[in-house]
Amino acid sequence: MVPLQDLIIFAGAALLMVLTPGPNMIYLISRSICQGRRAGVISLLGVIAGFLVHMLAAALGLTALFLAVPLAYELLKWAGAAYLLWLAWQAVRPGARSPFEPRDLPADSDGRLFLMGFLTNVLNPKIAVFYLSIFPQFIAVAHGSVFLQSITLGLTQILVSFSVNLAIALSAAGISGWFARNPLWLALQRYLMGGVLAGLAIRLSLEERK
Repeated sequence: MVPLQDLIIFAGAALLMVLTPGPNMIYLISRSICQGRRAGVISLLGVIAGFLVHMLAAALGLTALFLAVPLAYELLKWAGAAYLLWLAWQAVRPGARSPFEPRDLPADSDGRLFLMGFLTNVLNPKIAVFYLSIFPQFIAVAHGSVFLQSITLGLTQILVSFSVNLAIALSAAGISGWFARNPLWLALQRYLMGGVLAGLAIRLSLEERK
């Protein structure tokens, strides 16, 4: 099994990852504000299901296959970059509104909420790269089954992500209220988020296959 000290360090790395603004955070905040905490939690369950896919892919070696086959990696990379650019445009386009801004939207069904949360996460190639680059640093053959070590690390990352994102989903309304009282910051947040997403897309598109 993974030593406790290594597991704690890995949990710290997972915490840094989940605190970095990205598509998962944007989607969860948007759904929580527009449709309530219940919708945010259901969307979060979809995001967690996406993490399970990445975890099993890493544990079974499928992520390594994506990086070993140039075409598979390139398709995944460009699909992810295009998705991030689309999110960036949605943030800064004329008439766009911040995800923190309260608004009335048609309520999505539970199934659609779950599916969109799942797709938002599973189509993010940076998560796959995170799993592939971080996992090997905490896995040692001397500690037993590599598969079980990968599952342990994956479940740890999922627990950290779930805890942080649940807090975000449940407090989204309060954050929205603060922005409503500070409209200038609401506008700045929208352009900042769009810039961050565009930057991530550009960085991803320029990233060389390792």
